[in-house]
Amino acid sequence: MSAEHSPAARTAATHCAYCALQCATVLRHEGREGGEVTVRPADPVDGGLCRKGWTAPEVLRAPDRLRTPLLRGADGELAPADWDTALDFVAGRLRELRAAHGADAVGVFGSGGLTNEKAYQLGKFARVALGTSRIDYNGRFCMSSAAAAGNAAFGLDRGLPFPTADLGHADVIMLAGANPAETMPPLMRHLTRAELIVIDPRRTRTAELAALHLQPVPGTDLALALGLFHLAVTEGHLDKRYLDERTTGFDEAWQRALPWWPERVESVTGVPVAEQRQAVRMLAEAGRRYVLTGRGAEQHSKGTDTVAAFVNLSLALGLPGREGSGYGCLTGQGNGQGGREHGQKADQLPGYRMITDPAARAHVAGVWGVDPDSLPGPGVGAYQLLDSLGTPEGPRALLVFGSNPVVSAPRAGHVTDRLNALDLLVVADFVPSETAALADVVLPVTQWAEEEGTLTSLEGRVLRRRPVLDPPPGVRTDLEVLHGLAVRLGQRPDRFPTAPRAVFDELRRASAGGRADYAGISYERLDTGEELYWPCPAADADPTAPHPGTPRMFLDRFAHPDGRARFAAVEHRDSAEAPDARLPLYATTGRVLAHYQSGAQTRRVPELAAAAPEAFVEVHPDTAARCGLAEGALARVVSAHGAVVARVRHAPALRTDTVFVPFHFPGAGRANLMTGAALDPVSGMPEFKLAAVRLEAWQEAS
Repeated sequence: MSAEHSPAARTAATHCAYCALQCATVLRHEGREGGEVTVRPADPVDGGLCRKGWTAPEVLRAPDRLRTPLLRGADGELAPADWDTALDFVAGRLRELRAAHGADAVGVFGSGGLTNEKAYQLGKFARVALGTSRIDYNGRFCMSSAAAAGNAAFGLDRGLPFPTADLGHADVIMLAGANPAETMPPLMRHLTRAELIVIDPRRTRTAELAALHLQPVPGTDLALALGLFHLAVTEGHLDKRYLDERTTGFDEAWQRALPWWPERVESVTGVPVAEQRQAVRMLAEAGRRYVLTGRGAEQHSKGTDTVAAFVNLSLALGLPGREGSGYGCLTGQGNGQGGREHGQKADQLPGYRMITDPAARAHVAGVWGVDPDSLPGPGVGAYQLLDSLGTPEGPRALLVFGSNPVVSAPRAGHVTDRLNALDLLVVADFVPSETAALADVVLPVTQWAEEEGTLTSLEGRVLRRRPVLDPPPGVRTDLEVLHGLAVRLGQRPDRFPTAPRAVFDELRRASAGGRADYAGISYERLDTGEELYWPCPAADADPTAPHPGTPRMFLDRFAHPDGRARFAAVEHRDSAEAPDARLPLYATTGRVLAHYQSGAQTRRVPELAAAAPEAFVEVHPDTAARCGLAEGALARVVSAHGAVVARVRHAPALRTDTVFVPFHFPGAGRANLMTGAALDPVSGMPEFKLAAVRLEAWQEAS
């Protein structure tokens, strides 16, 4: 329904501000200016929000909310400016830098938290108004490895190719590198029936609920997945009819897995042979079963191959493309799915089209009203983009929308240096993030409860975002910002509309016929309550019979031309780093229940900040004792790339060779100060999940 107005209050049916579950909510605003916004689940029985969702309205009234543009003056300080002054300054500097150094002198960095409309318009702005190939987004750090593996295996990438509710009927679910009990707690209501197999070096809250917990050495998930595939074959669990009818490439993949007998797998991963056999047996003998991967499997320099190996296991058992079973990936960011479908990625155009495909370029250029030859070619991935900033070969200016790479990017100290080397850094955000603090220009934009648009959940369902209150005076939408800059750069005003509905209607045309086809989805259909999952093509001959959308994919065929899924021939390889005498421990990073992503929002919520107020490092008590570190002491976690200062927490269930640091905290507590620049060669995913480190006592400043 649309936002309802009354003299006393205003309500809106919308969705949570945070993760890709996008839990349905109802917001209520107490009419008067400055009145409180409250939230409740849209379905009090089946619904329910996590701690972050319940407290999301607190960010709307953050004391340091950005309310006016800020421009850095000659004194080096940010000072308030009016919108015309700020946008004129940005556009003027962009024109100067492009004239002196070419179109690629300007880069754009987007976000998996932007609405579909903003993600689409940002990609169009980069390629049409700026003419730059230098665009990518923080989703490269989130789900790019699973996207690459999914496209290769199935011909199409959708996080969950089935509704989330299907998981509620499962008998067994394998979670490889996923901790939804902390990262997306409402999902757990769908996982209560199933027996869980959890693969994680840590004894997470999810692992505590598991029937079986496998604790591999960090960086050895690929070897473990190959070993599980090996056992599925040698112990007679192959679905041979499924292999013959629906897949190709099994023999090549099996040849790579053949040498990974259980004892060898145990010697590499530390997972006992008995537990390997139990995991395969549980998964193979269940009626309804799923394999789900998360960041723990993906965020490695071999993340694409690791996910592919788990896909191989699911194909060997005949899971994908069958109702009641399947493979899927648990997307992290709120619009992690939609955000990568419509043009923010360096190599993609809207509709999940590839920018190197002449037909794709012609189609999208036709919608945009430009010459296909005027569109730039593919750029570089997120880390390569950040690494090149301020260098002779890289951008001299960067526009950042909805991201905080000072905290979230790998090798964070180096990335901060590269941002400081720019001639121009522009940040559009609603709070003064750590990245905004470095900017030459800060542009205040709307928050989730103040804007209209759509997002796409991890299950490929397109959802409506609706506002419950007007933005504060002086704040503009991202679409208005892009419009203002585009016009100043010489574009026709009508080419960059500011109304989300108009942008979405153009997105529909641009995506039509693509892998992520939204052509049959409209605000009108969504507002009637239809549950629409892409692909949803436009109606053919009969407009009165619109396409119903595709909640369950691949039931008849996969998206490759021959309709078959592809096994991947992958081989285990070592991680980029390994512990040695100087750096004897593995460090891994991740998230905790109280915070979200870089923490820029949740650290401003008193309840959440009190639950996790500072950076900490989980250490096994024996390891802490060897390093002379008591519970609650400060430690430096030192890698070859940098050092993190964090409070010691004893974790008796953690491996003695491993420490864990969450990445939500700023300053000296940034976990990514210790992560390096090793990248997956296919996806460009950084190796967030592994760094060789040592622990040192750290004296707290008096």
